[in-house]
Amino acid sequence: MALAQQDAAVVKEQARLAWVALTLTPGMGPTRIWKAMNRLGAAERVLEASLTELEGAGMPAQSAQFVFEGKAKAAAEDELKRVGEAGGSILTPEDEAYPERLREIYDPPSTLWIRGDLSLLARPGIAVVGTRQPSPYGAGMAELLSRDLANRRMVILSGMARGVDTAAHKGAIEAGGKTVAVWGTGIDVIYPKENKKLAEQIVATGGTIVSEYPLGTFPAPQNFPIRNRILSGMSVGVLVIEAAEYSGTRITARCAMEQNRDVYAVPGNVTNKNAWGPNTLIKQGAKLTATWEDIWEDLPSQIRLALEDEQAAAGGGSESKPGGAASLFNDTPLPEHERIVFEKLRHDESTQLDELIEQLEAELGSAEIFTALFELELAGRVRQLPGKNYVRAF
Repeated sequence: MALAQQDAAVVKEQARLAWVALTLTPGMGPTRIWKAMNRLGAAERVLEASLTELEGAGMPAQSAQFVFEGKAKAAAEDELKRVGEAGGSILTPEDEAYPERLREIYDPPSTLWIRGDLSLLARPGIAVVGTRQPSPYGAGMAELLSRDLANRRMVILSGMARGVDTAAHKGAIEAGGKTVAVWGTGIDVIYPKENKKLAEQIVATGGTIVSEYPLGTFPAPQNFPIRNRILSGMSVGVLVIEAAEYSGTRITARCAMEQNRDVYAVPGNVTNKNAWGPNTLIKQGAKLTATWEDIWEDLPSQIRLALEDEQAAAGGGSESKPGGAASLFNDTPLPEHERIVFEKLRHDESTQLDELIEQLEAELGSAEIFTALFELELAGRVRQLPGKNYVRAF
């Protein structure tokens, strides 16, 4: 029995090596790799096959030669060693932890490079995507909705790009929830560089970083649209928050539709060019989303019930606003001078301090305005942006 288990472990390790070897072989993408594996019958056969067999499995001549000469195997062994030393791990379709939802898509990745908790990849999650240059409203909604959904045990998936992605990850972390970042680079190449601290936070708080690219892969423009199918593929739905007419977000939404995933969209101000994406998706059938309930009520009942059971076992979640429902509105009465200032501010557009003072000069002195802004910031109702610009917080 022990010998049989040992043999099975050897076969499994050879299969893992074969998947990684083909992934590192020039000229072999996910679709070709899956076809070759299916034709050869078993992954472990790849490293023992003749040149004729490899070409017969649909591999280009140059790729088959690379594998037959042992170069692919050597590259895979080196990669596995380096990943282990870097504290990462590798998943192939031979592994039980490989996400089942990814197996369902047309061209699932042949190998996944991972940093963090593998188990998150199987949990129900929402992909939150949008522009790299959101308005204060877009960034605020991304953070608010991610925070509320993470509070309810949903995993928040995004691409860790600037803008909406960053806000989504931060919202999940702020809620004490879990988040998964799908990168278009190697798991050792942080992009953008200013998100180094965020990447560390994701892993430190029990989240996961995922990539289908080997260590050392630097950001190339074509990598990011390709990785979007993984974002949508691993999720139960995709939430779009602000996206221009021609953007990577549109690719993710299209992938979601092709993969039979639900698409949600936060409506935007029609005068904002980044409202084109979500508003058009809503016209095409995406669910209009204003609060976490809009997504929650739409989840398959078995997923929703399982998450509710988990939440109950963990002692329940909290709303974005302590003591009240998650909402764009807060009805707690404000002192008069704070109310006057607050009513001049908006969620979707910042107001500069000098402009605010000018607007209110007939009602409040500058000292009263400074005090009101200070108190509103402390209460979390107002946020200061660079250049002494102010917006309502979410």
